[in-house]
Order: sequence, then C-alpha cells, then structure tokens
Amino acid sequence: MEYKVYTPCEALARQVRYHWSLDADADTPKERERIFPDGCIELIFNYGELFRKHETDGNSFLQPPGIVYGQIRSFIEVEPTGAVGLFSTRFNPAGLQPFIGFDVNDFTGRALTVSEIWGKEGEALEKAMVAAADNEERKTLVEIFLLKKLESVAFDNSDVEYCVDALTNSDGTANIDQLADELEISKRQLERKFIAAVGLSPKFLARIIRFQNTLRLIEKKEFVSFTTVAYDGGFYDQAHFIKDFREFTGLNPKQYFSKNLEMARHFTFDE
Repeated sequence: MEYKVYTPCEALARQVRYHWSLDADADTPKERERIFPDGCIELIFNYGELFRKHETDGNSFLQPPGIVYGQIRSFIEVEPTGAVGLFSTRFNPAGLQPFIGFDVNDFTGRALTVSEIWGKEGEALEKAMVAAADNEERKTLVEIFLLKKLESVAFDNSDVEYCVDALTNSDGTANIDQLADELEISKRQLERKFIAAVGLSPKFLARIIRFQNTLRLIEKKEFVSFTTVAYDGGFYDQAHFIKDFREFTGLNPKQYFSKNLEMARHFTFDE
C-alpha cells in the first residue's frame, strides 16, 4: 500500500490536521482491518473499489464512496473488496463543526454520506472527487469546498479549540476545572460545548489521547515492559491501560503485536 500525507492550506490549518491518501492495486492481499479511535473525524472519498464495513453482530455492508465518519468510541472493522483508492481529510478534534449546521455529537459512532451533510453540494463534491485525475486535484477540490463552507457558516469554536489543545499538549492530563476557570465559563458549559463540537466528552478524548500515546510507544518499541509503556503513555497504572486498550482495540497489548493492522497505522491520533 502507498500512503501519502498532504499539508492543508494555511486558511484551513486550524480545522484540518492533514489530508492523506492510500492506494493499492487489486492484487494486494485483502484483509479485514481494525481501525481504532483517534479523536479525529474523517471525510473520506473512495475512488477505488468500495470497502466493506463489518458490524459486531456479524452483518456487513458496502460503504458509499463519500462519507464523513463521526467520532468512534471503540474499534471498527473494514475490508477492501478490490483496488484501494482513498483520499481523506482528517479534521482536528473540533475541526468539523465550523463546516456543518448541526452538532457533531449527533452522529458520534456512525457515518453519514456527504449528501446527508451537505445535500446536492456534497453529491457534486463526491462525483468530482471520484472522477479527479490525481490526489493533488482532490486536495484542491476539497479545500475549495471547505473554504466556501467556512465563509458561510458562522461558528466561534475558540473555547473548545483551547481545551483540545490543552489536552493534546498535556498528553491527556489537563484539568477540565482549571481550563473552565481560565476560559471564565462553568465546567458544565464547557463540557456541553465540547461534546457538541467534538462529539466526545473532554474526559473521553483524554483517554483516547493517552491510548494513542501508548500506540506510538509500542510501534516505536520505546519501552521496557507494558507496565512502563502504561506510565509513559500517561496512564495511572497498568490496569487502566489494559482496560482502555481492550476497549479501544478489542485486543490486549500482546495480541496487538500478532495482528496485521496495516490500516490502523494510518488512523493514529498524530503523525
């Protein structure tokens, strides 16, 4: 698989973390992949063969070519059905809200089609993205679309962005009461705004940040034992680390090494 990252234009840098693409020919082995929570929302366009989404109840379905995947609270499983061609815009945790007319929390745990979010404009964008000649053109198309939406939707997200930055920079350890005091709003008000804009509570996003910290340490093999990786990742103890790891991945840390999780490596919280 060929994975590439694209830096967003400066005007979208507050909302968009980066764009990425993933390509593989039809001969690439097709395996079911687990995607783990990363605290970000994805706008994904599929210009290859459709992906199959597997549900925990054993059912499955083909995903449409243009979707916005809301925050996920546990792993999801997807499987390519042929040649892979994906272009995605990865929003910062509070980054999608300025582009839509409803709360992000309304579709936490599920995906909406681009037409469900943006109507005929979304349909037109999907068609253009699928038909584009290359990913540089796709980057241009999606950024033009988002810049127009940013101009038309008036939304002040500064309080939530401040809170997200504090959680990210502190590896998920920032105190919410203190952040509310700094912003001169009540903790309840801050949490309500945060959930509406991010799709998760501050506490839950903090858990994901710590989990993703441990994934990076594990991938880089920068630890002596799973006890040390728990502490280095920001967990209070090994028990909390294992509990969250199992909740987010469906695996214990040792099982993680024995799985082929190529796709999951492209969905980590940071790059």
